[in-house]
Amino acid sequence: MTSDILDIYYYDGSDSRQPQTTGIMSYTHTEYSADNPLNREPSVKELVSSFITPGSISYDRNHGPVPHLSANAHTIQIDGLVAHPLRLSVEQLATEFPQHEVWCALECAGNRRHTMRTMLKEVEGIDWGDAAVMNCKWKGPRLRDILHRAGVHEARSGLHVAFSSYQVQCQEDKWFGGSVELERGLSDDAEVILALEMNDTPLQPNHGYPVRVVLPGIAGARWVKWLDKITVQDQESTNFYQRRDYKVLPEEAVDRDTAEPFWDQTPAMCEVSINSVVAVPEDSETVSLSDSGKLEVKGYAVPQGSSGPITKVQVSGDGKRSWVDATLEHSDSHDLGRDKTKKKWCWVLWKAEVEVEKGPGREVVSRAFDAEGNKQKEHSQWNLRGVGYSGYGRAKNLTVW
Repeated sequence: MTSDILDIYYYDGSDSRQPQTTGIMSYTHTEYSADNPLNREPSVKELVSSFITPGSISYDRNHGPVPHLSANAHTIQIDGLVAHPLRLSVEQLATEFPQHEVWCALECAGNRRHTMRTMLKEVEGIDWGDAAVMNCKWKGPRLRDILHRAGVHEARSGLHVAFSSYQVQCQEDKWFGGSVELERGLSDDAEVILALEMNDTPLQPNHGYPVRVVLPGIAGARWVKWLDKITVQDQESTNFYQRRDYKVLPEEAVDRDTAEPFWDQTPAMCEVSINSVVAVPEDSETVSLSDSGKLEVKGYAVPQGSSGPITKVQVSGDGKRSWVDATLEHSDSHDLGRDKTKKKWCWVLWKAEVEVEKGPGREVVSRAFDAEGNKQKEHSQWNLRGVGYSGYGRAKNLTVW
């Protein structure tokens, strides 16, 4: 089971442990290790201040140190059940294939774990709040084009495409890996890419420089960073983090011993669930009503897997007796315009004004809806690892005056 002794801290853009270089974070080779990996998230208020998440406030999830690689020397091997095994340099990825741009949210499988453990029952894992998610613009060659060059043109039943990084020792394995069904890797609509850029600049080391997998709609655990191997195979990735972690185990699995028989029976997390979060106000704040007698509320929402975009967010300040439709901000200023294909994988930022009684102990909740008819539920299934929580967004214990 993954270690749960790591501490998370909230990044305010001026972390003294991180030397700054013209606003871009840099890391020494000794700052982080398998015993002390880089794991952090921003404040949720800061997170929703921008439709596109800048690298300086993005969350980080790692199971080992951050490697510092040379793009000039780095290569990716493509092997397994392919007609033409390949080894491609970063330069080849950038120049020999069409470059595809995709706007999408990246969400940690453990996002909102704190809510699960406090609203439902104790879980194992890092105590992520509501900000282990980022919405970015990614660019690089499509995976399908690379697989085509390797002679893979159609997905036979039972085949998977596995992504691996052998760059660093991890907490529970000697390497990090994940996989999805080959059909998704070959699908034009799935928009899977090998990202070389994030937000129009080369990836930073903590985001996987020089190349990472981008799997829109899929849990972040599968977005392998520092990618060095792609394998077409007749089983899912054999890596620990695919087989023995990041699974929504049945509720009968209440500890490590009772979880043991379920690991091989439970499918690995793949598509993320529809989700929304109340970011403003935060829990336990003292807030005042506007001149209109209502409370201003803000947050974000992400669609379920490939079912986007988000079409509606509703907010309640009276114990879910009535709901107000929020205003959705897709941010046309970032050239998304009316193009639903660009919005499909993105989050939305939303805001609303709701009626809330004055006094202590008040609560505001949110729920989201997407284009395929998915509706956010009040709670999601408790599971030992605390992954995939997608119950109503909440701001609890508010004092309103």
